[in-house]
Amino acid sequence: MIRSIKSFDLKGQTILMRLDLNVPIEDDKIKDDFRLRACLPTINYCLDEGASIVIMSHLGRPEGKYNKNYSLISVGESLASMLEIPIKFSDDCISQDAIDTSLSLKAGEVHLLENLRFYKEEQDNNPDFSNRLSRHGKLFINDAFGTAHRKHASNFGVVDNFKYYGIGLLVERELKYLKAMMNKPKRPLVVLLGGAKVSTKIDLIKRYLHVADSIIIGGAMAFTFFKAMGYNTGKSLVESSMVKNARSIIDLARASGKELIFPADVICSKNLDSSPIENSVDVREISNDIMGLDIGPKSIRLFNEILDSSSTVIWNGPMGVFEYNAYSNGTKLIAENLSKISEDGVIVVAGGGDTSSALKYFDIIDKLTHVSTGGGSSLELMSGNNLMALERLEV
Repeated sequence: MIRSIKSFDLKGQTILMRLDLNVPIEDDKIKDDFRLRACLPTINYCLDEGASIVIMSHLGRPEGKYNKNYSLISVGESLASMLEIPIKFSDDCISQDAIDTSLSLKAGEVHLLENLRFYKEEQDNNPDFSNRLSRHGKLFINDAFGTAHRKHASNFGVVDNFKYYGIGLLVERELKYLKAMMNKPKRPLVVLLGGAKVSTKIDLIKRYLHVADSIIIGGAMAFTFFKAMGYNTGKSLVESSMVKNARSIIDLARASGKELIFPADVICSKNLDSSPIENSVDVREISNDIMGLDIGPKSIRLFNEILDSSSTVIWNGPMGVFEYNAYSNGTKLIAENLSKISEDGVIVVAGGGDTSSALKYFDIIDKLTHVSTGGGSSLELMSGNNLMALERLEV
């Protein structure tokens, strides 16, 4: 059993909270605040209950040393604006000054620590570093789902120093939709996969071959399967090292009596920066000098017909290079249809960083049943694997 934050008396408590504030920043401005907004319910709950909060997080990959480009200052400013309260900030996560600031917090106050990954000890799960972090609070709450598959000092080692620990509302919601609900899904269950890499979704496909009623494979990863089928893929992106694995999945599906659904047609171009060829191309007729960059209109109709008959949908990965307007139609129309059927009562759960980015891009991110804040973590959990940082919280 993992304890929820709601099982603790928070009044007067100083909570050390691990959040995932790893958001894209450009010119000191946050480009996508989805993860920040997802943290707000837990923070507000704690403040309403009379607690003070010390927030720790990482940002990017500064390789264990200070780099101003990865400072959490701008994130703290955005968070303060969302919460409509001032936030204290310490420019070091384990200095005595930072610890003293945490110990002097009053109820309703928030203290943000500087980027954990300015210390290599964070990713090394160093016990001394964990101990220093633990001095910031009396209760540890992990609400950083995006790093729950990692064994780091701030989400794993730190637990050794606490008598009381648990999860926040964000992680609780992730577990509800990505684990508990998927153990007994409302059927028909459709799994919709896209993105570039087959390698990151092998375990997911193998698990749902025996669980899902339909598995749809779109996006660039479809070309690795087409290669395995002997189709010509032209200049399309193919994960060469995974062609044999793709073939084995096709054979496993046949042996299991399950059909994998692939695109019927694709939108092609000479290269990513060129205009698309006027008409979509049948997947069996891709020539050597072109590449597939989006699913075509026949594929969109086929996919949406299957989705329309579902009761539960798991979606991971875009259908094309949605960042380019000419190749965004497949992802956009699929996402809009998922939004519609979600409003009609179908459970639609989306996971993966590229998927949430696409939903944000098309302004649909708040219209599905649940959009996961984790990339690797959501894939691990949906594949039936345990998450190390959450296992550590079991009591």
